[in-house]
Parts: sequence; structure tokens; C-alpha cells
Amino acid sequence: MNRSEFAFFHPLRVRWAEVDMQKVVFNGHYMLYFDVAFTEYWRATGLPNSQVQAREGIEMFLRRATIDYQASAEFDDELEIGMRCARLGRSSMTVQGGIFRGDTFLVGGELLYVYADVAAKKGVPIPTAWREHLATFERVAPETA
Repeated sequence: MNRSEFAFFHPLRVRWAEVDMQKVVFNGHYMLYFDVAFTEYWRATGLPNSQVQAREGIEMFLRRATIDYQASAEFDDELEIGMRCARLGRSSMTVQGGIFRGDTFLVGGELLYVYADVAAKKGVPIPTAWREHLATFERVAPETA
């Protein structure tokens, strides 16, 4: 994974509480890092945030998350977390993340979100305006299915 694949980065400095006995970031914290970066990515897109979505009764839910560990981050490392929409399905979107220390790729992640009607508990189509907006926001347009 390369930095050039991402149009958006969120900075994060590793805190003491996130390091385990081996003096590296505890593996579970990387999911938190991706979650924080996705929140900031979504804010940067300007699309409706989770509060607006909740009022409308149609929200994005995380369905699957995978993490691929290549190297460890350590206490006080200054990280940059790249996020990008890699794929847009009818009612789902796949977001890829990459955690970098400088130009060194440390950890990759993939988050699959489903856009769903909360009351019906059923997926609904991602709005066309969102699709168009994400396509212009990204450096590389998301795959569509």
C-alpha cells in the first residue's frame, strides 16, 4: 500500500496508554485508529454526518472489518492514517485505510459499511448525490458494483 493511493490523511500520535508490554501499539488500538480516521474522512467529505443520518432513520453500519499488520507503531510515533472509498455497491461501501509512519506502511485495513433503514433493518441504496460527491473527493474514483 502506498501513500499515493489516498487523498485524505488524519494525523495521530501514539499515546503511552496504547502501547503493550512489547512496547508496540496493542493490536486492538489499530481498529480505533481506523475508526477515528474514518470519522474525520467522512467529516472532510462534507456528506451528512451520523447525527443527521440518525435523524433521517437511515444510517451507515459497520458490517466487517479486517486488519493487515505489516509493522508495529511505537510510543510517540507520529502516524498518518490514509482513508479512501475503494468500492461503492448498491447499499454498501468499502473503505480502505493505511497507517503510515513517514513513508513506511505499517498497517492496512478494510471496513465494509452498509447503508440501511434503521426501522426496517434492511439495506437501502446509497444516494446518487453521495456517489457523485465521493467520486470527486477521491483521487481515484471508487469501483462500482
